[in-house]
Amino acid sequence: MADKPQTRSQYRNSQAKQPETSKPKGKGKLITGNIFKVIFFTALFLAFAGIAGGASAFYSYAKEAPKLTDSKLRDPLSSKILDKNGDVYAEIGKERREYIEYKDIPKQLENAVLSTEDSRFYEHNGMDPIRLASAAVGNITGGFGSQGASTLTQQIIKMSYLDYTNKTLDRKAQEAWMAIQLEQKYSKHELLEIYINKVYLSDGIHGMETAAEHYYGKKLKDLNLAQTALIAGMPQSPNRFNPFENPDLAKKRRDIVLTLMYNNNKISKSEMEATQAIPITDGLVDEATRKQKTYAYDTYVDQVIDEIGDKYNPFTDGLTIYTALDPDAQKYTEKMLNTNEVINYPDAKFQAGVVIMDTETGRVQALGGGRDTSKKKVSRGLNRATDIKRQPGSTMKPILGYAPAIEYLDWSTAHILDDAPYQYSSGQELRNYDSGYLGEMSMRRALYLSRNVPAVKASKEVGYDRARDFANNLGLNYKEVYESTVIGSGEASPIQMAGAYATFGNGGVYNKPHTVTKILLSDGETEVNMEPESVVAMKASTAYMISDMLKDVLTQGTGTRANVPGWNIAGKTGTTNYDENIRIQNGIPSDGTPDAWFVGYSPRYTVSIWTGYDEPNKNYLSPSETRIAAYMFKATMEHLVSGEKNPDFKKPSNVNEIPVIIGTNPIVRASSGASGGNISYELFLDGTIPSRSAAEKKPDTKTDDEKASEEAAKKAAREKEQKDKEKSESERLKKQQEEAEKQAAEAEAQRTALQAPAGLNGSYNAANKTISASWASNGPGVTYDVSVNGQTQNYATTSITVSGGSPGSSVVIMVVPVKDGKRGSPATTTVAIPADPTPPDTSTNDDTNTNDTPNNDTTTPPPAN
Repeated sequence: MADKPQTRSQYRNSQAKQPETSKPKGKGKLITGNIFKVIFFTALFLAFAGIAGGASAFYSYAKEAPKLTDSKLRDPLSSKILDKNGDVYAEIGKERREYIEYKDIPKQLENAVLSTEDSRFYEHNGMDPIRLASAAVGNITGGFGSQGASTLTQQIIKMSYLDYTNKTLDRKAQEAWMAIQLEQKYSKHELLEIYINKVYLSDGIHGMETAAEHYYGKKLKDLNLAQTALIAGMPQSPNRFNPFENPDLAKKRRDIVLTLMYNNNKISKSEMEATQAIPITDGLVDEATRKQKTYAYDTYVDQVIDEIGDKYNPFTDGLTIYTALDPDAQKYTEKMLNTNEVINYPDAKFQAGVVIMDTETGRVQALGGGRDTSKKKVSRGLNRATDIKRQPGSTMKPILGYAPAIEYLDWSTAHILDDAPYQYSSGQELRNYDSGYLGEMSMRRALYLSRNVPAVKASKEVGYDRARDFANNLGLNYKEVYESTVIGSGEASPIQMAGAYATFGNGGVYNKPHTVTKILLSDGETEVNMEPESVVAMKASTAYMISDMLKDVLTQGTGTRANVPGWNIAGKTGTTNYDENIRIQNGIPSDGTPDAWFVGYSPRYTVSIWTGYDEPNKNYLSPSETRIAAYMFKATMEHLVSGEKNPDFKKPSNVNEIPVIIGTNPIVRASSGASGGNISYELFLDGTIPSRSAAEKKPDTKTDDEKASEEAAKKAAREKEQKDKEKSESERLKKQQEEAEKQAAEAEAQRTALQAPAGLNGSYNAANKTISASWASNGPGVTYDVSVNGQTQNYATTSITVSGGSPGSSVVIMVVPVKDGKRGSPATTTVAIPADPTPPDTSTNDDTNTNDTPNNDTTTPPPAN
């Protein structure tokens, strides 16, 4: 048994009581003593010098350390964007990260993290001497830097400030110094919170709360022990321990974490063993769900970012952004734009911008930024629903002409306007689309027939300044209004037009179109209302009377192709013209059009559609292509209202519906119960209802001679009217016949030149491994876009030979005729390449040859707008 240890005082007393022994004498003893003293004091000096030198070096390294800043520790947070149902459909930010505060961190996760990374976390001050000593032993046997001694605090420093791959003395000194400082500045709970939110966990994920949702579709608090252990163990090597990519390595790491938790008395042995037996795939989200959570609906997300603007930074502020997105409407819009299942588009360059909005609130439910944008995946690109500024054509007539006249001049829908020759203030003739004039007509008829002259006359009577102010109250931004502005020479975007027209459907109340409804800040408590304030832009009577007239556009005017039978929908067509010099310079035909619009609304939905080309001077819309906007509107509105109720616009109490006799000026009321083709029901404000009725007659006081003279004048007028009518009818029939002949000639030319190539057949030559195809010619001037398994090239010949194809595969060949920039119908065939070396049968496979042609629009068009 070992002797009991003595104190320094006991040791001195025992030595004093011992008998004196003989001491060495002479020179040898002196030398030995001196050598010992020299060695002792030299060693002592070197030790102090080493400590001083080490301290000096430590200070030299430490003083170069970066300064601690809170912004470096608390990283930027990504923002989540939610649809109208509260579901997340996009996440944006430099890093995908959802912050969690310490109070919400599950104790199970804290135990797992500390057991794995720093079991003495609550006992050290940033540096752990015990952990350091253990690592030092490892470094002696394995070389410097082979084993880490970093505390959790030091790991935060490495992630935030220093290059963690650098294991030099200066970096280690800086790390130690900054860790000690960090412990003085933040509490242990704050440091644990920072660590759990900062660590990288593969797949672009930062923070354990985000990782829980990414890997398991749950919050941290809802994870079981096995799932918690996996998340806690991943920071050591996130990509190696990714359970999707390396399930075996992930399981080994998870089981190590569970063992460490057991060793640190955080779980029992039975819990450890039972949990280690659970498959690593337990609870993992499926791959499709995981890959879907990335920047969906680019066009809509771009608008969300633009609306937030300078208020907050969605890329760094960790916002929860609530939007009005209707996933069903958005998906339908993208389907309509990016496939030919809804609309048969003329070519790949044809573009469109689409806005679907809630009429009552101004909440934008879907946006279509253009065609084929889903394939290009270019975020923050051109959004044709919100960014473009194009001439809106006749869609401006109710905004700058007729609505201000009702608002400021109390006009009725029966107000008479003369569609007669008229000049701009410059002296240039103002023409209608047909270069003709129809004489006196009601404001209602002038609007649904989209006559130019009456619209300009109405705006002039109101005053262009008042008309401008009226339009700007609807979200437009015009500095000046001229005659040409009234008929659409200004500029507007589809979303602006949606906002303006929705005001008519919302009883005169304007709501700025918006996607964002509210924002929840990263603290999880502060809500910011993003709904714009409603503004009364016009009288309810004005809004209703315009809506009532615009209903007729779809039933008997220029917009019949957009009509959804039986539904209360109002709307307006709009087309624009080329400047004559630009048209001639670019070889554009006289009936070519740069823009075509349809903007319409029901009490529930507003849809605004623009169509055209990004380079209108190089590409133009033909007369048939200007109809596509109306077809798109019809398809969209039918999809939206399907299965819903059919409300009508609410008529204000000061608006009266009165039967009048068509063509009377001054306006004459029809007698009670009157009916027939000469009766029209028109809207009048209180105090403006016509006083005369057709049933009322004045006493006849005229002499016989006056009556005879009057009758002769009436007869002469009737004969003249009849002759004029016959002449007009003859000219109309002649013009109609010429137009029919022109259309027939164009149809025949298109049929013969652009029908699908006949006789397309293909074969495979096994000897030289080539594929050949040939087809009949479509006539002179026609070239052919030939696609072989999706790779397209234009040929002037009627046959091709290409190499390629794998044994056992099939090659699809599609041939599309092209003439004057127009593409015809495709023909396709499939060539099967045999799996064995036997030469294939080179005969034509008629079953695979198709000759599909698009449906031709044979409907007699209403007057062009």
